[in-house]
Amino acid sequence: MNMFLQELKAYQKPTIIWSISIVAIVILFMALFPAFSRDADEFMKVLEGFPEELTRAIGLTFETLTNVLGYFSYAFLYIKLCGAVQAMNLGLSIVSKETRNKTAEFLFTKPVIRTQVLTSKLLAAVTSLLFTNLLFLFSVIVTVEIVKTADYSRQGLWMIAASLFFLQLIFLGLGMFTAVLVPRVKSVISVSLGLVFAFFIVGMISSSTDDEGLRYLTPFNYVNDYYIIEHLNYEMQYIGIGLAIICLTVILSFVIYRKKDIHSV
Repeated sequence: MNMFLQELKAYQKPTIIWSISIVAIVILFMALFPAFSRDADEFMKVLEGFPEELTRAIGLTFETLTNVLGYFSYAFLYIKLCGAVQAMNLGLSIVSKETRNKTAEFLFTKPVIRTQVLTSKLLAAVTSLLFTNLLFLFSVIVTVEIVKTADYSRQGLWMIAASLFFLQLIFLGLGMFTAVLVPRVKSVISVSLGLVFAFFIVGMISSSTDDEGLRYLTPFNYVNDYYIIEHLNYEMQYIGIGLAIICLTVILSFVIYRKKDIHSV
């Protein structure tokens, strides 16, 4: 418990910063919805000059601009990007922190096994993500209710917003797995940005081309917002793939971490 609280305290400041940043993105995007909705025809005339693949990749349609739930799904694309970076950054940090800060020798002289150490770190990271998601959900509910111009499916809104936590768990696992494989992570944020943006670009290509093969390669497309709006359900085959990635990356991270040489200098 002491180790868990210590880890939670260590990530307190970055968690608050990330949470406030995501809430600010929600407020910024949703504050623009009345203008988009009011001038949807003019915006669509402008978008007609853009390639169809581009508008499909970023999720802009007439329905997106006039319906609050569709508009939120458009904004959610960029919220997911920020959330993924936060989770990836956490996953890399909890494993590589001792090596980067040269405190591994002190940590492992304590009467704890490596499984306990990594479990405490993982629980602290998940708790941090839960805090972010609670603030995010609250901000979404409040802002959508303020700017809505017509009734909408609250179940659809909840399902889309809740998928952020699912996406973050995937990237948390990927971050942990990357950290245990790489001998020494010199810059956590650069690795996080590089990997997340790579998945994000693959996701945009998949959306613009409707390539189902590419969709399997990027966690960003495991939850289809427009499918949720239409069916009020998730595509379970992709949810299953995401859950498998979470379980596999976490289990392998524990297995490798227990046997890995961790240098303190």
